[in-house]
Order: sequence, then structure tokens, then C-alpha cells
Amino acid sequence: MKPAAFDYVRAESVAEALDVLAHEGPDARILAGGQTLVPMLSMRLARPRVVIDIMHLPELNRIERTSGMIRVGAAIRQGELERQNDLVSTQPLLAAVLPWIGHAQTRSRGTVCGSVAHADPSAELPLVLIALGGEIELRSRRRSRRVQAASFFTGMMSTDRKDDELIEAASFPAARAGTGYAFREIGRRHGDFAIVACAAMVDARTARLAIGGVADRPTARELPLPHDPTLDDALDAFAWELEARDDLHATAAYRRELVRRLGRQTLEEAARCRA
Repeated sequence: MKPAAFDYVRAESVAEALDVLAHEGPDARILAGGQTLVPMLSMRLARPRVVIDIMHLPELNRIERTSGMIRVGAAIRQGELERQNDLVSTQPLLAAVLPWIGHAQTRSRGTVCGSVAHADPSAELPLVLIALGGEIELRSRRRSRRVQAASFFTGMMSTDRKDDELIEAASFPAARAGTGYAFREIGRRHGDFAIVACAAMVDARTARLAIGGVADRPTARELPLPHDPTLDDALDAFAWELEARDDLHATAAYRRELVRRLGRQTLEEAARCRA
């Protein structure tokens, strides 16, 4: 199919993009990598009046490390972040997740913030933001604001972004000394959406596990440490709390069992990786 007719704006500045967003509101869509938006346009699942291309704005094409955060601008492609030489040391969870996102071809075009904006409950980058307690930076013509990831993702492909706002950057907390990080995912094939994905961080006193692919958004919980005998009961309660449903890819019972088993394995791996 061909997209419905729309106007195309190649923004020359962030201010121009924000002006168009303020004027068009829900009838405008932001184009960055296009790996999600272009197929939606072609299938006419999205019918915007205006598409705003932000990929040529240098102020959005930056990776910055400040105040213990890795700030990823809206024009940074997933492959570019994956190729950062120091990513394994500065944030090993993010480094572990990136190779699981789609395929090399899609990562060479898709952006980090585009995946965040789409908010697919099986996507890996929203899961990492939830696990680490990251932030999303939003900007409109009227104001700028930061939203914690736990509040930004509101449901199935739904976020707290307002119609006149641009996702300017996503910020991932850098690794903390004495904390181990781990990621595991089960899908039908590598590159497919996750049936269940687990991201864990463990230090000497606390363990945190985030689950994607089960509920309508990634969800994180503080859990007992891997050696604690109450962990299995806590994982079982977490699995039921997520209210898994049967679908074409897996049964609810299978997903719950994956949360229990894969969740424990991921926590144990994170505990072994403590620096």
C-alpha cells in the first residue's frame, strides 16, 4: 500500500520542529529513523497531516555523559550507540541489550528515542529505561520537562508525551560500582519481539528485576537477592501480577514460567557480574 497524502517538513532547527508540532498537534508525526513510522504510514495505520523530519538537527545528534547519566539525543541511531567503545564499562546493561534489538540493518537506521516513543511492551530499550530508572526529556514550545521512565510509559504503545512535545533525549543512569547487570530474552527467533525479556541489577543488599513482553508495558520490582530462599515465591507472585494472556506467540502459562525461570537466571547472572 501507499501512504495517505501528507506534508513533509525537513526541520532546520528544533524550534521549527516545535512550531509545527504546536500548530498541528495530533495531526503531526516526528520522523527520525523511520523503522516504525514508515511501515505504519504505508499500511495507513498512521495518517498524519504533517511529517516532521528531525534527523538533520545536530543538537539532537549527540551522546553525552554528564552527572552519572548517558544522555542519548533523539537523532542517535541504535547502531551508533551500540558502537560506542566504552559502553560496556559505562553501562553494561545497555551494551548487552542493543544487539538484541531487531537486526543490524534496522539498528543502522532506527533511533533510540524512536523505540522509546513507540513504547512497544516487548521492546528492549523501554525495558532498560524502566530497569535502570532512566528519564525521558520532553520539550515543547512552551516548556521543557523530564519524566521518569516509570511514569512515561503509560500502557500499550502509550506514553505521557503530549501532542505538542518532542522527545529530545533519553537518559540512562551509568553503571554503579558494586552493582551487577544482566539481560536475557526469549523470542521465536533472534530479532523477533520478545516473548519474555528480563533485565536485572543486583548489588550487595538489593535486587531489581524488570520484565518486558508480558504486561502492557515493562514492569520492574525489587526482589530478594538470588541466595534468599524467598526469591522463588516472590518471582511467582510477580509472574501472576503481570496478568499474562494467551496470544499467537505463547500461552499465559508459558510466559509465567519464563518469568520465574528466566527471571531467576538473570538475577543470578547479575549477581555474578558485580564489579
